[in-house]
Amino acid sequence: MNYTNPANLAILACPGGEVFADEVILHLKKYYRHKYNETVGNLVRQFNLNTEDVIRHINFINDAAPLTAFARGDFLKYHNPQFKVPARFSLFPNGELKAEILESIRGKDMYIFQDVENHHPLNFNNGSLSKALSINDHLMSIFVTVDAVKQAGANRVTLVLPTYPYSRQHKRKGREGLTASRVGGILESLGVDCILTLDIHSREIVNAFKTMRLENLHASYQIIRQLAKMTELRGDDLVVLSPDTGAVDRNKFYATAFKKPLALLYKERDYSRVTKDAMDNNISEIKLLGNVSGKTVFMADDMLGTGGTLLKAMKFLKDQGAKKVIAAISLPLFSGNAIGYFDQAYKDGLFYRIIGTNAIYHEELLKREWYVSVNITKLFAQTISRLHQGLSLSSLLDNRAIIEKMLTEN
Repeated sequence: MNYTNPANLAILACPGGEVFADEVILHLKKYYRHKYNETVGNLVRQFNLNTEDVIRHINFINDAAPLTAFARGDFLKYHNPQFKVPARFSLFPNGELKAEILESIRGKDMYIFQDVENHHPLNFNNGSLSKALSINDHLMSIFVTVDAVKQAGANRVTLVLPTYPYSRQHKRKGREGLTASRVGGILESLGVDCILTLDIHSREIVNAFKTMRLENLHASYQIIRQLAKMTELRGDDLVVLSPDTGAVDRNKFYATAFKKPLALLYKERDYSRVTKDAMDNNISEIKLLGNVSGKTVFMADDMLGTGGTLLKAMKFLKDQGAKKVIAAISLPLFSGNAIGYFDQAYKDGLFYRIIGTNAIYHEELLKREWYVSVNITKLFAQTISRLHQGLSLSSLLDNRAIIEKMLTEN
């Protein structure tokens, strides 16, 4: 496996996904630099060669390759790979979007990044226009970018979507659509070969795809490392709780890892009402299965929208005598006025901390004392490298072994 010349690996960031993509690229560069040094060292030892001679020969072979991604330089130094593909995004007065690829990507293994929940102002038209996009605008940006990449002759297209759009519309309760599956169908019809995402809301979505793959990564390892700094994971004080029936499997995973029983909040919902914000939602009644009195409660969920469900759960748990409440959220949307509501709940002592990931770009949220962000870009970089090299993803998709090792060492 040639780790010294990832010439075909190329990354393109849509507006909104650039910050996440840039961090992934930094990890990829570190990874390939490490692999390069490791390869050089192995060849020097195995064949009893001079280090400079090995570097010279590797750089000669890589620079002579027809699809090199390296900026040619000193033949006795490591040539840093340039993964990022330059592109120009235009936003027209009528709202149309256009993506233009500014260099050849023919035959490349393309990874397109987009953060569909990034609602901060983004630059278009060579920086002359700045505008915040809705999730639908971001989705259209993906469509035009994928089409541009396919038209430019990319060999394989992988879409890196930390947040899968419309994932909560995955099942019918009446005369409504299965929009989550339809979004995937559109992407597949455009020529996307694979989607990388984080803690997808429902695995049922994948059933609608024909040949497109979906690799669902998990932030549990990064969350547990952060949680270990806040509380004793295997002490008698900790209780793992599922905030609703839909999150049972996720929290059962943590309970098994911590060797703890699982408590559950059962919520009755009035589906005739539409959730407007954190204070006006459709939860009509909450019941607790388990004991949280005098305990530190940890609960995990895949996403936080307006936050009403979580806020009601936190208040209920404090009323039941919980000593400390810690929540972990893989996809911290914090829609609408959610941050303000959680500011007030924190002042009222309803919770201790919320652990989130950088899957969604935030600015104001990171300033909050009660919010802790864990970085998952290294996980995505490892996954991309393995996909590009044709290696197994099993240890990344199922991280129970590495979590058990970490907990044992601690």
